[in-house]
Amino acid sequence: MIRARALTRTFTMKKEKVEAVRGLDLDVEAGQLVAFLGPNGAGKSTTLRILTTLLPPTSGTATVAGHDVATDPAGVRSRIGYVGQRNSAGEEFRVRDELVTQGRCYGLPARAAAARADELLDLLDLAPLAGRTPGTLSGGQRRRLDLALGLVHRPDLLFLDEPSTGLDPKSRAEIWQHILRLREAYGTTLFLTTHYLEEADAMAERVVIVDHGRVIADGTPEQLKNDLAGDRVTLTTGTEEDARRAASALEGTAEGTAEGTAEGTTVRIRVPNAPAALPGLLRALDAKLIEVVTAETVRPTLDDVFLTLTGRSLTDDDLPA
Repeated sequence: MIRARALTRTFTMKKEKVEAVRGLDLDVEAGQLVAFLGPNGAGKSTTLRILTTLLPPTSGTATVAGHDVATDPAGVRSRIGYVGQRNSAGEEFRVRDELVTQGRCYGLPARAAAARADELLDLLDLAPLAGRTPGTLSGGQRRRLDLALGLVHRPDLLFLDEPSTGLDPKSRAEIWQHILRLREAYGTTLFLTTHYLEEADAMAERVVIVDHGRVIADGTPEQLKNDLAGDRVTLTTGTEEDARRAASALEGTAEGTAEGTAEGTTVRIRVPNAPAALPGLLRALDAKLIEVVTAETVRPTLDDVFLTLTGRSLTDDDLPA
């Protein structure tokens, strides 16, 4: 569905050439739900614009839904849907009229466009709002309308750029219910960006992380967390001296890694499987007469993966304005 090889995009800024995308390789199979993640300035938005034909690549190749983005952009656009960060609907048309007009723009006959509009209104729970104008809708309702506009022509592949940004938690959950329902109904391939890592963790089958214009990690959320972040065990001891001794004793053990750290009376160590490793860690410390006061195991998050890979977390400071 998506095949990119050595994809590069160069911009000239202040008479200097800057590579936003640097030889990026990417493959996405039909039917997948892929989260494409990266901090600001990583090349994520530029890649998305190339794949949706909004920017031409400087070099390399990309085929999307069977069409080359450089030589056949119209073919790509006929097979994809795109829901951007901003609302797509105008302010003057009524909701149903907006959908019918979108269908007509894609070449649907009047009757087919009307039928498709009604189908999407029902699927996205917008039927009661069909006669209202977009300006009277809530944020979550407008995003559902954006989804409908992106699906009018039954695309094989739908690009979603920050589909839930700016919504309250309830509206975000509702948007995701509709996204998953659409996928189940049509088998659409979904390629999305999001700054809400818990969404990617819970919903995506595959996570691709990009930084400095290149793919730096690719796998299921569980694979990335296990391979790149690992579980964390947090122990507390009675004294700071015991904590330093514990960190030193646990580094390089069979249960732990070389990342044992002590801060005050707290010891933290990364392990492949925290519940299984904890008894061995406690036995090792008991053998050295180090008393453990409390013990806690924590599963990693995708933000831990980001921190491991890039040295920074994807925080609210990275959210788009």
